[in-house]
Amino acid sequence: MQDQLLTQPAAASDAAVSLPSQKSVEKIAHENNKLHKRLCRQVGQAIGDFNMIEDGDKVMVCLSGGKDSYALLDILMTLRERAPINFEIVAVNLDQKQPNFPDHILPAYLEKLGVAYHIENQDTYSIVKRLIPEGKTTCSLCSRLRRGILYRVATELGATKVALGHHRDDIMETFFLNMFFGGKLKSMPAKLQSDDGKQIVIRPLAYVKEADLSRYAKVKQFPIIPCDLCGSQENLQRKQIKGMLREWEKKFPGRVENIFSSLSTVAPSHLMDRNLFGFTELKASGIADPNGDIAFDDDPCSTPAAVASIVPIVPSRPAD
Repeated sequence: MQDQLLTQPAAASDAAVSLPSQKSVEKIAHENNKLHKRLCRQVGQAIGDFNMIEDGDKVMVCLSGGKDSYALLDILMTLRERAPINFEIVAVNLDQKQPNFPDHILPAYLEKLGVAYHIENQDTYSIVKRLIPEGKTTCSLCSRLRRGILYRVATELGATKVALGHHRDDIMETFFLNMFFGGKLKSMPAKLQSDDGKQIVIRPLAYVKEADLSRYAKVKQFPIIPCDLCGSQENLQRKQIKGMLREWEKKFPGRVENIFSSLSTVAPSHLMDRNLFGFTELKASGIADPNGDIAFDDDPCSTPAAVASIVPIVPSRPAD
């Protein structure tokens, strides 16, 4: 069945259904194809920029049953067929024994794809419920337990890379969460060493927008498993940040893209981390430094030169 963005149109009456025209169907197929190409291009670029996957790698794709990990697996399988290097893919799902978890969905889906997979059964749900008071958010402990188990599984399977489905919006939200609530300037890196030092963790969706992944999930009709099976409360702080970014996207087009770009264009000498830059040892050398004060000349908020030549800048009146 051809992938489509549209579901069946609403009935015009009880007796007739308005079907899309041939032109409409072709347009939908064209847009779907563009979306797939864009996702493959962005994932391929992230892999290349950070050297995420190398020849001979065995990539363990962590599959939760959500739209992001489904898309990650789907796109990596596409790129594997096109890549000039050889690498293996194994999909891994951690069944945490949450009540009402439909444990038949993922095995059926993966067998249909013909991809190697492993289902790890660990009752972390009972541990979390025992340790976290009723009504409190369980996500933090749950994620720590899950991470440790997945690292162990990666070692047992001989995986050299562990691929997670975090996307651009996750990275941005984490950046602001750390800044607003943690007092730290950090986010999710596209590539890092695992806690135990045995694997490299990669995020191939680092350049991909969540909105594109949501749309792609509808196109591909992924069998989504809801993430609220444990009944834990939604992370209200992340929800707040997500809303802020969505509002910026609407009101100030380009702002979010600029902030995301800034994460890969860092000037340590123009921040205040004494561990990141040697401020205490800094001495006047008598040689002009292109990374010194001259960096402030390129001010993104400055008045354009053409306007400044016409409208003089009036100095502010000194305080009494």
